[in-house]
Amino acid sequence: MSDYDFDLITIGAGSGGVAASRRAAVHGARVAICEGDRVGGTCVIRGCVPKKLLMYASQFADAFADAPGYGWEVVPPSFDLGALTAAKNRETARLETIYRKMLADAKVTLLEGQARLVDAHTVEVGGRRVSAGHILIATGGTPSHPPIDGLDLAISSNELLDLTTLPRRLLVLGAGYIAVEFAGIFAGFGSDTTLAYRADLPLRGFDDDIRRRLATAMAERGVALRPGFEPVKLERSANGIRCTGKDGQVIEADVVLSALGRRPNTDGLGLAEAGVEVDARSGAIRVSADSCTSIGSIYAVGDVTDRAALTPVAIAEGRAFADTVFGGTPRVVDHRLIATAVFSQPSIGTIGLSEADAINAGHTVTVYEADFRPMKHTLAGRNERAYMKVIVDTPTDKVLGAHLIGADSGEIIQALAVAITMGATKADLDRTIAVHPTSAEELVLLRTARS
Repeated sequence: MSDYDFDLITIGAGSGGVAASRRAAVHGARVAICEGDRVGGTCVIRGCVPKKLLMYASQFADAFADAPGYGWEVVPPSFDLGALTAAKNRETARLETIYRKMLADAKVTLLEGQARLVDAHTVEVGGRRVSAGHILIATGGTPSHPPIDGLDLAISSNELLDLTTLPRRLLVLGAGYIAVEFAGIFAGFGSDTTLAYRADLPLRGFDDDIRRRLATAMAERGVALRPGFEPVKLERSANGIRCTGKDGQVIEADVVLSALGRRPNTDGLGLAEAGVEVDARSGAIRVSADSCTSIGSIYAVGDVTDRAALTPVAIAEGRAFADTVFGGTPRVVDHRLIATAVFSQPSIGTIGLSEADAINAGHTVTVYEADFRPMKHTLAGRNERAYMKVIVDTPTDKVLGAHLIGADSGEIIQALAVAITMGATKADLDRTIAVHPTSAEELVLLRTARS
């Protein structure tokens, strides 16, 4: 029997921490998990899941608008954000109960309270000190608060998810996942929504053809875009909140969402005292390929490491850690090829290199693309288009990247990601029989390269 209380103590009961703890317990480890907030973490409680529920709700606006084109008479609909928030809260509470049960069924001990590292093998939680042979940090990320005068007048996505009254005017600062998703959601609910960002296009790092089409689609849906806007001051005014940009431009709103990035959630963990190194710029915990920190007994996975801030990546890293340390099957997660979806409206699915990144990496590329009006929009009279782009390495015919924008892109990219992860070539796509009539079939019908 070990001299330690546990074989593993995990700090953070979010997706990565829960996955790692359960997998370690399956391998026979004695596991405890510490959580100072709600079990389930950002994704389940205040991120991906509730956000997508709100996205589904906002899309009813499209359904109501399109229904007459398909022969339906729809009485003027009304929307109650309070009712939706209550329903969302019931669902997240149900999911938290499930997560707690999963931990209990796996015989993982839940220690509730804020945890802090004492040394390489000891954690203090709720005034109690417990020890373990290994410690895993999985505390995720938290909203960033850049040094902008008056930014405390803005709310983060955490608070936005709990609103019960629909703001008449919403200003969203930022242009990443959270910003474009919530801008689309609240525009669908009926808020007069403005998206303001420093760059010329939203979603920095995505393929430029996708970024341009997203900006066009959002504007056509009524979101006011303010590119080149750098906020320097927020202040209360007679009409709500007044946001001033660096160039003197002013935007007024009733609610301001600060979606200016996220940072690793490391405050109060005692990292410095325990000797755990962090990146000086980002604050992320530095880890090796197998998620080990500068202290051999302490590991870290998920957004706190700033490798790829995506829930499925945190889960994969957590399970790889458990298999390596407790399962006798060492393995690491390959971060080079990760599919992702942005639940903007319309949604985006992407995997692999953008066209610019492929060229910058030295590839000679051939680009295939399809730009079309989906069948569903024809009778409804909606002008929104779908776009699909496949980037191919010309000498080898290997698919380097695929980028989609349009309805169900998140669903489509998941299936396509399997093929691309396996090393699919353009010829593999070409010999695949299309499923008709679908939007996804366009991916296997691309025959003419872009000139």
